Amino acid sequence: MKKILMFAVVALMVIFLGACSGDGDESSSDNSSDNNAEATDGTEETEEADSSGETKTIRAGIGLNEDHPQYKGLLKFKEIVEEKTDGAIVVETYASGQLGDDRTMTEALQLGSQEVTIPSTAPLANFVPEYSIFDFPFLFPDEETADAVLDGEVGQKFLDMLEDQNLVGLAYWENGFRDLTNSKREVATAEDFEGLKIRTMENDLHLDAFRALGANPTPMAFTELFTAMQQGTVDGQENPVATIYLEKFYEVQDYVSSTHHVYSPFVFLMSKEFYDGLTDEQQTIVRDAALEAGKYERKLNREANEKYVEDLQNEGMTYTEITPEARQEMVDIIQPVLDEYTEKIGEDLVQEVYDAIDEASK
Repeated sequence: MKKILMFAVVALMVIFLGACSGDGDESSSDNSSDNNAEATDGTEETEEADSSGETKTIRAGIGLNEDHPQYKGLLKFKEIVEEKTDGAIVVETYASGQLGDDRTMTEALQLGSQEVTIPSTAPLANFVPEYSIFDFPFLFPDEETADAVLDGEVGQKFLDMLEDQNLVGLAYWENGFRDLTNSKREVATAEDFEGLKIRTMENDLHLDAFRALGANPTPMAFTELFTAMQQGTVDGQENPVATIYLEKFYEVQDYVSSTHHVYSPFVFLMSKEFYDGLTDEQQTIVRDAALEAGKYERKLNREANEKYVEDLQNEGMTYTEITPEARQEMVDIIQPVLDEYTEKIGEDLVQEVYDAIDEASK
């Protein structure tokens, strides 16, 4: 009897536990359904995010400070891109050489460790030698002619050359006509260049042209320039008026001359690795944004240059207007240098640029 009773108790316990287990499975099934519903919702959200692409970040660095028209143009680019992509592309902006000088940042684009920079054409000649043509002294007669050539077929031809360097050129912005400053003396004629230690960009044509004029050119990173002038390492430098004023070079320079020796464009560069990773629609957006922001930057830059000539004089600098005769003398002196670089670049390409300038000037 005891054995029968024990078996009965065991049987009842099994039935009871089985019932509990059944409730647990049912409950688990309900929870599982809820969890699956949540998981499905999450998957749908993920699929929606994937369909629009993950958020991409553009780190855009320049050498100039936040007051310069170039930086304001960069903010315009940021505004357009983030709005047109609904935040799918975020633009981070870095001024004052926070990410390095022009050459360092351009190399970072090649490596894919940075996405955007906007250097002058001069340092780009170290990557694409043909870009030296834009640093031919006295090449462009005025800004409007420069716009027409750079925004036309010839300008696009040069942008296309950048792809072999793992770079994508999206647009031309404006640095402007470069003028000379120094702390030694007024420069009104070619003879006044004699012996001046002038900081230049890392560009062979610039170096050779200043040597021909009798100066002692010294290539140097822009971020080092103010201290070098302050300490007397160099006597002066050459840059557009907006840069001269906004970088407060008047604190360490006494003379500025309207040499207008080079019209210097900026080139809006993007890493090819990053650009190729964008959708077709995103590529169109960044291209259009670079062009639109570039027009905005040019306008600001030209307005600023007019204003800053007066501001520099108010800060105590002596401003010297170069006469057409004095400028022509400079042209004649550096002509052998231009002939030499014409051979290096290619006579046909140089002639193509000159023809485009002539056509635009009509």
